[in-house]
Amino acid sequence: MAVYSMTGYASAQYGSSVPPVEAAPKPSPGGRLGLEVRSVNSRFLDLAFRLPEELRHVEPALRERVNARLKRGKVELRLALEGDAGAALAEPTARLLQRLNAVQDSVRSWLPSAAPLSVAEVLRLAGTESASAQSWTDAQVLELADQVLTGLLEARAREGARLGAMLLERIADLRALAQQALPLIPMLVEQQRQRFLGRWKDTMALTDGATLPEAARDRALTEATAFAIRIDVAEELTRLNSHFDEIERLIGKGGEIGKRLDFLIQELHREANTLGSKSATLEMTRISVDMKVLIEQMREQVQNIE
Repeated sequence: MAVYSMTGYASAQYGSSVPPVEAAPKPSPGGRLGLEVRSVNSRFLDLAFRLPEELRHVEPALRERVNARLKRGKVELRLALEGDAGAALAEPTARLLQRLNAVQDSVRSWLPSAAPLSVAEVLRLAGTESASAQSWTDAQVLELADQVLTGLLEARAREGARLGAMLLERIADLRALAQQALPLIPMLVEQQRQRFLGRWKDTMALTDGATLPEAARDRALTEATAFAIRIDVAEELTRLNSHFDEIERLIGKGGEIGKRLDFLIQELHREANTLGSKSATLEMTRISVDMKVLIEQMREQVQNIE
């Protein structure tokens, strides 16, 4: 199954790219039915419909279509009745001109400074009126919606594939950083051990051969052990690798993985922070910072995955 982004766009017009529905009346040359849908990221499925009043009754069926095919995202679906640029110029009727004149007088009574309608505006409104008069059936509208939703899913799948590839690249970089951190811990523990032995020898030299109290030696050993425990990040590296494996598995599986990926990114960030807090060298600090930069890049992209 593919990885889907929540970002996408698709549009179509009835008659140019969609075959007419059988047994449905074909539209006359006076206008076209256009539909576009766009989506961006959101925690849930948030739908907004922009429909002409003549087709407002189709909204429940359109909502059902969208709910059946999309799971997350802020989705806006806009349906418009468009004039045909290739058709003959629509001549406004006397009734339409009368209506426009009445509306204009009403507006200018409240807004005296409003400009009067131009000839171009009157012709444009006449074309809109002609397009609105078309007898579009529910079947035509829903067929157009099916095509546009298919286009949107294809666009979201293409974007999702790019996001998945980017996440896998970042995981590979994080694995390389984890491998760099792995040999640093035994080296640091050994350095501390040698430092402890050196200080112990210096202390013995200052006592002129006298025996140190047993409590002093035990305390020194305890501090050395506590340091080794404090800088040990083996557990964090193990959890990081486990999260890497799970992210790769989810991307390979596809489907609705956005929320799970978001949780795993939070866990990666927590482990990288712990790694930095246990840092005893500049090299380990650098590795922790580089990890957090990569994880933040992943977080931004995971927000777009369905």
